[in-house]
Amino acid sequence: MVEAVLQQMCSALSHGENVKISGFGTFLLRDKGERIGRNPKTGVEVPITPRRVMTFRASQMLKDRIAQD
Repeated sequence: MVEAVLQQMCSALSHGENVKISGFGTFLLRDKGERIGRNPKTGVEVPITPRRVMTFRASQMLKDRIAQD
């Protein structure tokens, strides 16, 4: 059952949809634009290509439960 839920979540995220699990949190997709980064070893500036990233925002209920421990 867990595998089926995870498969559904992966499918929704791959189609660009956000996934909200009530009482737990939300998995959000964010598009990051191109920007200039720096190689920490050499200090040389390099372009960072645009990409899509997934972030997680915990629900207030989850945050409250973690704070209780």
